[in-house]
Amino acid sequence: MPAIRRTATRFLSLALAASLAMPMTLAAQQPAHADAGFQRWVQSFKATAAKNGISGRTFDRAFRNVRDIDPEVLEKATYQPEFTAPVWDYFDNRINEHSVGVGRQMARQWKPWLDRIEKAYGVDRNILLAIWSMESNYGEILKNDKVMRNVVRSLATLAYADKRRAKFGRDQLIAALKILESGDIDESHLSGSWAGAMGHTQFIPSSYLAYAQDADGNGKRDIWNSVPDALATAANLLRKNGWQSGQTWGYEVTLPEGRKFPGGSISLGKWDELGVTRANGKPFPRGNQNAELKLPDGRGGPAFLMTKNFFVIKRYNNADKYALAVGLLADQIAGYGPTVKDWNRPFTRLSFEETQELQKRLTMNGYYDGKIDGKIGESSRAAIRAFQERRGLEADGHPSKEVLTTLRGR
Repeated sequence: MPAIRRTATRFLSLALAASLAMPMTLAAQQPAHADAGFQRWVQSFKATAAKNGISGRTFDRAFRNVRDIDPEVLEKATYQPEFTAPVWDYFDNRINEHSVGVGRQMARQWKPWLDRIEKAYGVDRNILLAIWSMESNYGEILKNDKVMRNVVRSLATLAYADKRRAKFGRDQLIAALKILESGDIDESHLSGSWAGAMGHTQFIPSSYLAYAQDADGNGKRDIWNSVPDALATAANLLRKNGWQSGQTWGYEVTLPEGRKFPGGSISLGKWDELGVTRANGKPFPRGNQNAELKLPDGRGGPAFLMTKNFFVIKRYNNADKYALAVGLLADQIAGYGPTVKDWNRPFTRLSFEETQELQKRLTMNGYYDGKIDGKIGESSRAAIRAFQERRGLEADGHPSKEVLTTLRGR
């Protein structure tokens, strides 16, 4: 989810003047059961919106059906533990036969548009497909009403009720109202995640304002319904943040035993002199290109030299694991194989179909009631642990071949 911040300020005296000038205020139009404190805040925020170029008509339309805060938004904002699961867990859920296969299918389906976008922005199509997969599962999450919610309500909830994210909520709410003011989308279709990430490529409102593109030429920058607009918008973000056309994001490498390496970025030629070589045995194509060493799974796991484009991907989501997953998934969609060295996984990995079978068998045995999606989240791990405990096995929660074999034997 890309992020750019904007600053929004309050003008309470103007809010009072606006409320006195209107014969029927927004708060007065709301039913008696609406949150009165929240409605007062909404009415006061109307002046801030006006100061930022939002018409009263747009504001009233945006809040027409927003009667109270969204408690689920506050739950998700409060419960956001750092990702502490092993690194292989992150990559297994995002890079698998399904995500690669669908990516290749989408590459064929959208080839004419990808040709145009790649030519116009200079960004590798496979990177765009990988971002689409990572952000919305190629648009599938947009069909999930449990995930998608009213962006105005979500951001107003953060602005009004979440002290840590109040400024973010206010800034993004103003940006969302500017989107409505522009006419690119109407309020009934302005949907997104709990934090306001929107569309196929999950842009927060301020990032949308900075990068949104009308690739299909219909006069709307519609990242919700137009795949070309969404992919072009992602490409525009990468290009404007320094994407180097025709170059890779990085290389998997092999490290010589017992040697320490400098931090920071040095040339690939220098890395080669230090004994760091490509894992596939090929030479580095640009010896003068700088790169930084990353060991996401320690010295025992795959090692990578990251070039400029890796750090450009991080402008989309400022996490090493995210950028690496995009790069690795893009490579596999393009037809390259997985990493030469596997992650330090303490069990035998299941295929995507086997993972779905594992979930189905756990469901059949009463341990799991979640979605059969081939992705191992906390509910799947809890179900595996419960099954392992019942069978007297080590309750590690790993989606292993051993657990599936045991389930098949029941």
